[in-house]
Amino acid sequence: MDTLTARELTLGYGEEIIIDELDITIPKGEITVLIGGNGCGKSTLLRSMARLLKPMDGDIILHGEEIAKMPTKEVARKLAILPQSPVSPEGLTVADLVKQGRHPYKRLFKQWSQEDELAVNDALQATNMLQLKDRAVDSLSGGQRQRAWIAMTLAQKTDTILLDEPTTYLDMTHQIEILDLLFELNERDGRTIVMVLHDLNLACRYAHHIVAIKDKKVYAQGRPEEIISCNMVHDVFQMKCDVTYDPMFGTPMCIPHGRGRCLIKRAVAESQAQAQASLQ
Repeated sequence: MDTLTARELTLGYGEEIIIDELDITIPKGEITVLIGGNGCGKSTLLRSMARLLKPMDGDIILHGEEIAKMPTKEVARKLAILPQSPVSPEGLTVADLVKQGRHPYKRLFKQWSQEDELAVNDALQATNMLQLKDRAVDSLSGGQRQRAWIAMTLAQKTDTILLDEPTTYLDMTHQIEILDLLFELNERDGRTIVMVLHDLNLACRYAHHIVAIKDKKVYAQGRPEEIISCNMVHDVFQMKCDVTYDPMFGTPMCIPHGRGRCLIKRAVAESQAQAQASLQ
């Protein structure tokens, strides 16, 4: 069974339609990456999947049930979302942040349980944040802070995690650190992960399934090696490129065309100039 499915989904703000009669399927137990140009509706789609945005029309199905008809806490026990650039209250410790992930399991008069403590501890260990649990979140580096937020989502103990641009504002080292962590969570626990990424080559490296969005609909969806092509990149991003294969991972790798400092073109031009000079 697929984890998440959208049927004829229409989303927007006010009278502006962002997503129009979109159909999408998120495979269970895999990493799915949403790609597309700025403003195409990736984040809007992610928010609607988490029931943070009510559709204008259409349905979202979570584990075979219409998400709109499910109790809020039941949704939160099955699906966790990490929005882009979340902000915590000043001075909040990592441990207190992660404990917030247990909110969907709180009931009236129910005390903090051993199960809650174990879930928080497991989340801190999985993200290598146990030694930093007493640090204030706002005192951490960008990569550490993002791992703390991911730990909070893990403490929810959901099978599905949605992340909106989890590597934004991180340097290359911390981008890979976060993506490796998410990949390990998928490999080890079989969690379904859906995230928005802007780096197409990183999307190809880490995703089992890619969904490209254009003109308010799904342009293509499938495995990276099936859908990533020069034509797709040109149509979705209005950018010319060459598509080759990553020499380390064997996944599609896009080389964008542009001006830049092209050493090959310069070498060819110099060689042609030297040949021309020798003829004079």
